[in-house]
Amino acid sequence: MISRITRIAAKVLLSLAVVYAVLVGIALLLTKVLDHSGLTRAEDHVNTGLADHRDKPLNDLTYLLSGLGNTAAIIGAMVVVAIAMRFALKRWREPIFLIVAVSAQALVFFCVQLSVTRQRPHVKRLDSSPPTSSFPSGHTGAATALYVASALLVVWYVRRQWVKVLSVTVLLAVPLLVAYGRLYRGMHHPTDVLAAFLNGLACVAIASLFVLNRRGWGEPDDPSQAPTPVSAGAT
Repeated sequence: MISRITRIAAKVLLSLAVVYAVLVGIALLLTKVLDHSGLTRAEDHVNTGLADHRDKPLNDLTYLLSGLGNTAAIIGAMVVVAIAMRFALKRWREPIFLIVAVSAQALVFFCVQLSVTRQRPHVKRLDSSPPTSSFPSGHTGAATALYVASALLVVWYVRRQWVKVLSVTVLLAVPLLVAYGRLYRGMHHPTDVLAAFLNGLACVAIASLFVLNRRGWGEPDDPSQAPTPVSAGAT
């Protein structure tokens, strides 16, 4: 059992190293090669356009949207969903999948932050700037990992179609709303949130592949171990 966990952990870390290398490569491309290029000027235009059209209702709304990606909010939601899945399914695989996806994203984010530095947009920022680089967006990456992983669990385990469609739509909308909030509030460039989407989605895929041990998206290796759908109320 311990040797199997060790092998899985090694595969996860190796996969995360690839994600880290890709993100560092993108960051170096943006900061060393494409700096002051047409791409960065287009990004500046997006940031200044959002800043020029701010108003109080949107300021208040984006404060709430951005807060959905805060560390405390992400950890709190992750714990609640993990506990719910543990009691609903009576096993640990799915809660661990969720925790690994979110934690892996955070690890990659932290390592990228140590390796590259990108200045935040040159607009008035509505939030205090944490002592981290603009690339990638930590809020967006965390929201992507948590809510996309949760959406996959809903797809796999919720029976009622209308509940499944509604839940997945809401869950997938959250990272997009967080990304918009971070852009609107002047905290990130557009490519920062795109890189965060990549980080979050890659970590969900890695967690799904190695923790849930599936051949594809939703097909278990062993048909006898196929997941048993639970009622909407149980999830």
